[in-house]
Amino acid sequence: MAYQLTDINYKTVTDPKAFVQECDAAYHAKVDQAALKILENRAQSPIVLLSGPSGSGKTTTAMKIAEALEKHGVRTHYVAMDDYFQTVDPATCPRTPEGDIDYESPLCLDMELLNRHFTELSQGKRIYVPKYEFSRKMRIQEPSKSIKLKSDEIVIFEGIHALNDMITLQHPEAFKLYISARSDVLFQGRVVFKRTWFRLVRRTVRDYLFRGSDPAETMGMWANVRRGEKLYISPFKDKANYQFDTSLPYELAVYNHTATQLFRSVPEGVERFDELRAVLPALQLFGDIADEDVSPDSLVREFIGGGIYEY
Repeated sequence: MAYQLTDINYKTVTDPKAFVQECDAAYHAKVDQAALKILENRAQSPIVLLSGPSGSGKTTTAMKIAEALEKHGVRTHYVAMDDYFQTVDPATCPRTPEGDIDYESPLCLDMELLNRHFTELSQGKRIYVPKYEFSRKMRIQEPSKSIKLKSDEIVIFEGIHALNDMITLQHPEAFKLYISARSDVLFQGRVVFKRTWFRLVRRTVRDYLFRGSDPAETMGMWANVRRGEKLYISPFKDKANYQFDTSLPYELAVYNHTATQLFRSVPEGVERFDELRAVLPALQLFGDIADEDVSPDSLVREFIGGGIYEY
């Protein structure tokens, strides 16, 4: 799928509020369709595995699917698979080709515990979800939550490795969902904004606003993030029972002001420097939409804040 720059800029100028509402409605329709497909699979499994690369909007999408399921009378629990990270052991942790710790690798997760919890939930048993502290790179003793499913309940496990063979081969009956920002922006038949840049901009803005990361840090990690996606995420996307695009045509006009300032500081010498530097002039092709025009329940709020969901 592709968006047309001319169409985006025309709607940004003429009626930005209507443009935002139109795009959000299209996204919500995809969420509703995912919820219906999950309901169809409920007799086979109460487990939903939601995967997608960094910056796809997995957390908001999981929460919105839960809301849609609740409307059908199905209570839904949410689990971030990040809490299944293992305490970092420099002696045994996976490494990148450069010798750095490979935090993108599925081997960082406690797959044995995850698979045991999927089985126990399907059997109606109670599980205690672990809790991981990223600041200390370690799991702490106190669990983050406990879950025991009733017959009319579902649990969504969300994480970049949710569709990995180490999980899905043991639990083929689980419903598998893959999301990502998957649309380019075209002008006169030429790609002027790549689909992967949607996620890069989302991540850069979010990390700067809410995670205390300057753009140099986020951009310095981007090459390894993309490497990890190609190795550990994209190869499994076709296992999904349902896939959909989470990019929103209006979102770049919302990020534009903040993102422009951040991408002006691309550090020289960083891996993929030429690509990162190309994002700035591409951003300047778009107009501006004020944050106030964005609904509090929009997916975009995951990256700019001010929304109704807690992350």
